[in-house]
Amino acid sequence: MRPLTEEESKTVFTKLANYIGKNLVHLIDRQDEPHCFRLQKDRVFYVSESSMRLAISVARPNLVSLGTCFGKFTKGGKFKLHITALDYLAQYAKYKVWIKPNGEMPFLYGNHVLKAHLGRITEDTPEHQGVVVFSMNDIPLGFGVTARSTVDTRKLDPTAIIVFHQADVGEYLRDEETLF
Repeated sequence: MRPLTEEESKTVFTKLANYIGKNLVHLIDRQDEPHCFRLQKDRVFYVSESSMRLAISVARPNLVSLGTCFGKFTKGGKFKLHITALDYLAQYAKYKVWIKPNGEMPFLYGNHVLKAHLGRITEDTPEHQGVVVFSMNDIPLGFGVTARSTVDTRKLDPTAIIVFHQADVGEYLRDEETLF
């Protein structure tokens, strides 16, 4: 495990800032224990510094995982968030979308969120902004990117796409061979 380079850090923080905004500071400067981001085989892990110090004694080829996997770098150098980062995204999300019970299953199967399935949306959500998708019981289901702003969604027909699907908790079953 090695620290992220300056370019890698910029890419990761830009992606995270799209979802949690200025709350990004709370990921690094935590009250309980300081945490950091580390890279292992193109995957970015969010790990406490005490666990990281203990992992130094393990050889790199033998270390499979440590902490929470936030995502991975593609071969093109872009950063893709994984569903495993959902707990932290939901905790610090700036913009949120709640979907009705009849829209949960289509979303968990990998489909976009339609206006007919929209329960609530955070006020003043801009277009192409990262959002966390919740059930009406405040259970985080996944995350995505808004297709329209909050003002524009009021004028749309029920079959219009509101949130483009990025990841959902159904991926734990669909992609269990490649996820970890």
